[in-house]
Amino acid sequence: MPALETSLDSMVLKDRDIELLRGLFECRVMTAAHIATLFFGDKSEYAKKRLQKLKAAGLVAERPRRPSEPAVLFLTRKALNLLRERGDLEKYPQLGISALERRAGVSDLTIRHELEVMDVKAAFHAAIRKTRAFSLAEFTTWPLLHEFEVAPPGYGGKSVLVKPDGFILIHEQERDGGVSAHPPFFLEVDRGGELQDILTAKAGRYLEHYRSGGFAAKQGAPRAEYKEHPFRVLMVFKSAERRNNTAERLLLHNPPILTQVCLSTLKEVTADPLGPVWIQPRDFHAALRGTPFDPERRRGAREYRSQPEREALVEAKINRIRLLSE
Repeated sequence: MPALETSLDSMVLKDRDIELLRGLFECRVMTAAHIATLFFGDKSEYAKKRLQKLKAAGLVAERPRRPSEPAVLFLTRKALNLLRERGDLEKYPQLGISALERRAGVSDLTIRHELEVMDVKAAFHAAIRKTRAFSLAEFTTWPLLHEFEVAPPGYGGKSVLVKPDGFILIHEQERDGGVSAHPPFFLEVDRGGELQDILTAKAGRYLEHYRSGGFAAKQGAPRAEYKEHPFRVLMVFKSAERRNNTAERLLLHNPPILTQVCLSTLKEVTADPLGPVWIQPRDFHAALRGTPFDPERRRGAREYRSQPEREALVEAKINRIRLLSE
């Protein structure tokens, strides 16, 4: 890979170094494992050596951590100034250096969530790389880049801001040599402590973003042409039980959310996000229809109790889908 003209006292920066710094700028934090997957083709030793040089050059630093925890990496002020001087940050929201530095100074709870988002991103990159037809045109994880406002029913016309965990755009190489874009995905990674009401309301806001033509307008199209600009929402949960609880609540939403949202678990997605690991509320209902766990029987229920029998039945009967097919 040819070296760039950009150089520091201690090293000459290459194309991949700048790509890595830009990626770390956008994602805020990463581990060395994420960086190895995203920028070094899973060559962890090569990634480790390059990171050592970037740290020695004062471009990358680590958050304080316990000895048993992986290093969480972020950009230094020196790296931020370098990227700004090169013009690499022009497409991003214009924030001051101090504000950009504060992006890496958030709580440990937020960092854990963002690292899980990065786990999903790394898994998609690794899976897409193994295919022949697909390429990852975009996978952004800075909410500011794709946030939107909607005025959901029942809010008296008041707008609500939605900040996605990620936005994914996948291209497919056609047999005639052309390239087509699949409908994009918004990503929501469950924090584990969110109430089901909050998760359901968030899914409803995505539905409103579609039906109101808000997403179509963001694509430069008339709002009336919203059906020509579909998207899906990927919701990733820490457990199958939370996934199933959300699927049930989406079925009972008014109007029901049947197929726009695809749900899975963090374990399944990080293992193979392109495999048959996703379920839709419609299929969740089909698996339980006519059983004691039929979601219609839960309509109006307020008390929650664990239902291991339901989880086992879902695992045995539910139809699982792939996001893409070659």
